[in-house]
Amino acid sequence: MPQADLKNTPNTHAPKVGLFITCLVDLFRPQIGFATVKLLEQAGCRVDVPSQQTCCGQPAYNSGDLPDTRAIAEKTIAAFSNYDYVVAPSGSCVGQIRKYPGLFEPNSDAHARAVDLANRTWEIMSFWVDVLKKPAPHTSFSGKVTYHDSCSGMRHLKIKDQPRQLLCENPDLVLEEMDDTEACCGFGGTFCVKYPDISTRMVSDKIQQIDQTGADTVLGGDLGCLMNIAGRMHRQGKTTRVRHAVEVLADMADGPAIGEEE
Repeated sequence: MPQADLKNTPNTHAPKVGLFITCLVDLFRPQIGFATVKLLEQAGCRVDVPSQQTCCGQPAYNSGDLPDTRAIAEKTIAAFSNYDYVVAPSGSCVGQIRKYPGLFEPNSDAHARAVDLANRTWEIMSFWVDVLKKPAPHTSFSGKVTYHDSCSGMRHLKIKDQPRQLLCENPDLVLEEMDDTEACCGFGGTFCVKYPDISTRMVSDKIQQIDQTGADTVLGGDLGCLMNIAGRMHRQGKTTRVRHAVEVLADMADGPAIGEEE
C-alpha cells in the first residue's frame, strides 16, 4: 500500500483532491459522489471532478483486453496528473488504478506516471482514516446496521477496520457483524454476467447472513456489491435497506435507499 504522508503535499492545510467518480456512481447513484465531496470538503480538502475521466478500465482488464485497458489508463493518468490525491468511493476502482503500473514497460515514462498515480489514489474511507487521520464525521443516522466487505477493498487494499472505525464512533449507530462478512456477494463485475447461477446463489447466501443480524440497513463501500445485494433483496421481498457507507457518514441517508424508487 502506498505510504500515507499528508505532510508532503504542496499545501498541507488544503490538499488538492481529484474525485474519481466511477461509472456506477455517475450513472446510478450520483448521491454517493456528492456525499464523498461533502466529506472531503468537511476535512478541509479542495475537491475537483475532472471532466476528462471515464472508466477505470476494469471491465476491459477482466476480459483480457489489455490494449483498451492501457488506453483507458493513459487517459486517467493524464486527467489526474495535477492533484495531490485521487479519491474514489470504490475499492474496486481504486484497486484497478493501483494495477496500472503492470500495464506498462518497466523503467518507461508511462510506467513512472502510472506508479505516481497509483501512489496518490485512495478509497474514501481509507483516505479519511489512513491519510487524513481525522475523527469520524458526526452523523444523525441511527439504527442497527451490518457491513459488507467488498472483495477488492478488503483483499487488495486491506480496507477492513477503517469503515468500522468511522461508523462505530457514532453513538446512535449499532454495528452487528455478519457471521461471514468477508464472503463475496457474487457480483464480481463481469463474473455475475458470465456465471449468473453461481452469482445468484452467492448473493442469496449473503442475504441470509444479513437477515440473521437483524440489521435494518446493510452498508458497504462498493456500489456494484450494493446494487447486487439490493436487487436480490427486492426480488425476495426483503425490507432491509441498502446504502453506501459514505451516505451515512456524510449525513445524507434520509432519502430513498439503493434500489428504492425516488
